[in-house]
Amino acid sequence: MVVTQLNLEFFFRGKKLRGFSCELTRSPHGVLPESFFTIMCQVVVPILLSGLCMMAAGLVMNTVQHWPVFVEVKDLLTLVPPLVGLKGNLEMTLASRLSTVANTGQIDDPQEQHRVISSNLALIQVQATVVGLLAAVAALLLGAVSREEVDVAKVELLCASSVLTAFLAAFALGVLMICIVIGARKLGVNPDNIATPIAASLGDLITLSILALVSSFFYRHKDNRYLTPLVCLSFAALTPVWVLIAKQSPPIVKILKFGWFPIILAMVISSFGGLILSKTISKQQYKGMAVFTPVICGVGGNLVAIQTSRISTYLHMWSAPGVLPLQMKKFWPNPCSTFCTSEINSMSARVLLLLVVPGHLIFFYIIYLVQGQSVISSQTFVVLYLLAGLIQVTILLYLAEVMVRLTWHQALDPDNHCIPYLTGLGDLLGTSLLALCFFTDWLLKSKAELGDISELTSGPP
Repeated sequence: MVVTQLNLEFFFRGKKLRGFSCELTRSPHGVLPESFFTIMCQVVVPILLSGLCMMAAGLVMNTVQHWPVFVEVKDLLTLVPPLVGLKGNLEMTLASRLSTVANTGQIDDPQEQHRVISSNLALIQVQATVVGLLAAVAALLLGAVSREEVDVAKVELLCASSVLTAFLAAFALGVLMICIVIGARKLGVNPDNIATPIAASLGDLITLSILALVSSFFYRHKDNRYLTPLVCLSFAALTPVWVLIAKQSPPIVKILKFGWFPIILAMVISSFGGLILSKTISKQQYKGMAVFTPVICGVGGNLVAIQTSRISTYLHMWSAPGVLPLQMKKFWPNPCSTFCTSEINSMSARVLLLLVVPGHLIFFYIIYLVQGQSVISSQTFVVLYLLAGLIQVTILLYLAEVMVRLTWHQALDPDNHCIPYLTGLGDLLGTSLLALCFFTDWLLKSKAELGDISELTSGPP
């Protein structure tokens, strides 16, 4: 289907029409009508690949939690969700933004493509530097609640590790997202379906690996008092350069001015998930928390980012900012209309929801094969885990529908304002529900063991 857009501009003098201009834009690769099967085929492979990468991230975290730097600097564990969550704040937002730009034909011109790419890369470097530093500060503040004194050397190590990790991960994933979106555009595949899950999948693994290596490097050179402050100052000095490059694009200038609140608030929300993780990861009843946290948080973040990106593209193609289509006039739609109608966004929500249980079962089985008896494998825990995944994704998909409508009604771009909130909420919901699963399973086992003991003691001699 060729998408045709007609722009008319009328010229008035007083109340009389004196002329008009007409601009006709035809896009041969616009938003195509997609069937249930088409969406499923395009989404399932990236989701499975992203799940494998998230499992790898969980195994990495399960290993590095015992490294000296993570044992001594406990706040590094609090830092994991907000830093990993940068994939939602930055890379997945970038992927969604570029997908919308690609689907509306704005990067078909080579000169415009270069401007869009350079300004977007510069933007995420500015955001990564600022949010990386703020994530370290949030981790320190949350950690300081349970401590009486603060070690300055550890503060410097945490800040330098956070900023350098955020910068390197943002650059690597940003370049990858640009290649994927442009490649999908040329192949005629909807980038909304593949770009965000790939960003999320590699984001977890790359960010955790970089954080572990960078923090260990700074830990080995902790006697050098000037290394960590110099790193922080160097990246702060580069920030004005990125701002100048980003200002090439007017939409990016708008994000630089008004786009900070969503990513900072999302980082704070993720930090509370990090606090839960740091308080539970070392306790016996929560054994396996490190392995499953990236998986449940990542799956929820992936699925809601795909849905948000798709709804955003739909609105960009068929409506104007501030004006909702007739079928989307309600800000708080009936949940049945979100999941049970024939409308395209409802269909994609059903596809994504149907992937939750089989996806988690596959990931759980592979983790069990790799980790063996070190991972809880009771039937009760598996049922609780799948139920938690379903609850998390159902809540997120409904909130995506609500938040996109509200932001679009306010003439704001959902690509920039919704995905950070939703992935941050996904991290917090995922970590909280997972901790609740471990606790409930431990509680039920304890009651069963107490019952067995009481039966033995009350039995005949």
